[in-house]
Amino acid sequence: MFLNGIVGENPTFVLLLGMCPTLGTTTSALNGFGMGLATAFVLICSNIVVSLLKNLIPDKVRIPAYIVVIATFVTIVEMLMQGYVPALYESLGLFIPLIVVNCIVLGRAEAFAAKNGVFRSLLDGAGMGLGFTFALTLLGAIRELLGTGKVFSLSIYPESYGILIMALAPGAFFALGYLIAVVNKISKK
Repeated sequence: MFLNGIVGENPTFVLLLGMCPTLGTTTSALNGFGMGLATAFVLICSNIVVSLLKNLIPDKVRIPAYIVVIATFVTIVEMLMQGYVPALYESLGLFIPLIVVNCIVLGRAEAFAAKNGVFRSLLDGAGMGLGFTFALTLLGAIRELLGTGKVFSLSIYPESYGILIMALAPGAFFALGYLIAVVNKISKK
């Protein structure tokens, strides 16, 4: 269950969920890592609360109630990032509030947390969150390395040798496509 989100059901490489932040925030490894951790926090906390409240929420207002729970934790993450890591907050910009409508978070609340206990929901949120964080960090590191010659802002080779398109929006599609192909090849063996 915990490892499912990291390996077997990775939200990015296997389930292909959350493509907007995946493609939009992975211009660097640090951005990917920061977005992944923010999403993981929201996933874990919202899974716990949804699991606790699952028997109290009427079916007619289930989805809106989940969105309110998720939005609460996104607001907490946004305020913490704005206060403690303002550079990362500025870099991620609009993508932080968009965690509210991220299909990974709402999907796990609906598909897992609403049907399982607190501990299993916590593990599911942690696994999916770590898998998402790993995917975004890896994608960001590859794009940063190929585009600028750096990883986590550490220079590996001169920036003049970088492939400009990898630092731009189309580079996200190229890198993600190749990573998904590699994951598919490995998982078939």
